[in-house]
Amino acid sequence: MPILPREQPEPSLAEPHEARRIAESFGVDAHRYDQARPSYPDTLVTRIVAGSPGPDVLDVGCGTGIAARQFQAAGCTVLGIEPDARMADFARARGLRVEAATFEAWQSAGRTFDAVIAAQSWHWVDPDVGALKAARVLRPGGRLAVFGHVYEPPAEVAEPFAAAFRRAAPDSPLNGRPARRPLDLYEAAYAKIADRIRETEQFDDPEQWRFDWARSYTRDQWLELLPTTGGLTRLRPDQLDGILDVVGEAIDSLGGRFTMNYTTLAATALRAATS
Repeated sequence: MPILPREQPEPSLAEPHEARRIAESFGVDAHRYDQARPSYPDTLVTRIVAGSPGPDVLDVGCGTGIAARQFQAAGCTVLGIEPDARMADFARARGLRVEAATFEAWQSAGRTFDAVIAAQSWHWVDPDVGALKAARVLRPGGRLAVFGHVYEPPAEVAEPFAAAFRRAAPDSPLNGRPARRPLDLYEAAYAKIADRIRETEQFDDPEQWRFDWARSYTRDQWLELLPTTGGLTRLRPDQLDGILDVVGEAIDSLGGRFTMNYTTLAATALRAATS
């Protein structure tokens, strides 16, 4: 299945940030997205907050505010940027300040921040713009932190899903992908993000962080999350129902639940101090 949800690009496109139809499809059911998607490890949030010079956080592609609310709970003042009006409205209703824009088009109006974060969203930002713009809005010593989840359900769930997806959407460019993909592909992607940050010459040497954790899913919990992933947000209801039926049967064969092993990866760096 597509992993690192909310950010899977169409393989036919040269760069994920060009896949705007997928990038802006997640708001089709913002409430389900917010309820089903996992939050981020508290250790990650604590480490970012502790390693930033102050509490002012800019959340790039904040979605419904899952990460932003965690940073608010940690004592931060958060401003979200979100191009999907449906997601932005949901986040505002949950108490988050949000400005509707892509990061590339967003105007800072002279505002600066102690941290710029991007949770499952940085690949939607033009790589020729992202890190440089983050540097411009960060205070000296401020932290850029790009992070997201990598996860694969067990083969007993992933393989029936992949087969059902191929049948339901035979023309989807996502059909060329294997049912399960190795973690090192995603570690390489975050290494590339770190390289892009380094190339700006505006940051201290980037670091890469890794957090491993697990979560148990019941059949109903997984079938609630699955429609929020990038490969499924644009399917017709009949296509989606067929896939969910197959996946549900697969989970039933495992006793009605399974354990998902998550890895949360991050690429992060401090804005170089000015002389």
